[in-house]
Amino acid sequence: MRVYHFVNEHFGLKDLKEKRLKIARIMELNDPFEFLGMELSDPTFRKAMKDTKKALSKNRGILCFSKTWTNPVQWAHYANNHKGVCLGFDIPSKNLTKVSYVKERMSHNGKISEDQMIQFLSTKFEHWSYEQEYRAFLSLQDEVDGIYYADFSESLKLKQVIIGTNSKITRSQVAPLVDSSVETFKARAAFQSFKVVRNKNEDLWA
Repeated sequence: MRVYHFVNEHFGLKDLKEKRLKIARIMELNDPFEFLGMELSDPTFRKAMKDTKKALSKNRGILCFSKTWTNPVQWAHYANNHKGVCLGFDIPSKNLTKVSYVKERMSHNGKISEDQMIQFLSTKFEHWSYEQEYRAFLSLQDEVDGIYYADFSESLKLKQVIIGTNSKITRSQVAPLVDSSVETFKARAAFQSFKVVRNKNEDLWA
């Protein structure tokens, strides 16, 4: 399945050079409702869920992707105002979990099964739905200076490098970092819709 990962210019080039992605820790995610999307009025249950979230963050992490690269809001939020890049990967569908978006906090009976745990980790408030997010859950191994990475591989196969419309990244910077099978191109704002599209004028990307 083709999915997309947005990143700023510095870390985009670093990811390409090192051929790996940083794994996000659960406690580092930008939504305070991560794993806490259920109803939490009961103080005992609330404490248990917060403690579980902290415990999970110690040994499990997430790679976050989108189904699309054409949404300008994602470029603005996650690729430094269109100055960064979007990396397209082919990942086996079995390794991805589609995020669900809901209007209301989820209900529960006070006992959480493993299936419910995955549901809580892949459910967000409906206002995040523009991200069309998919997640890969990974074990945290081989720490490097407090950071964990997932190496590019057959199950995390780089297929596209899309350069943001405001990016100063050049073709000569990217070319040595990817092989010939990886499609690389510059993006631009569409002329007739609120989308980001491929810039077919290759002369504009030196």
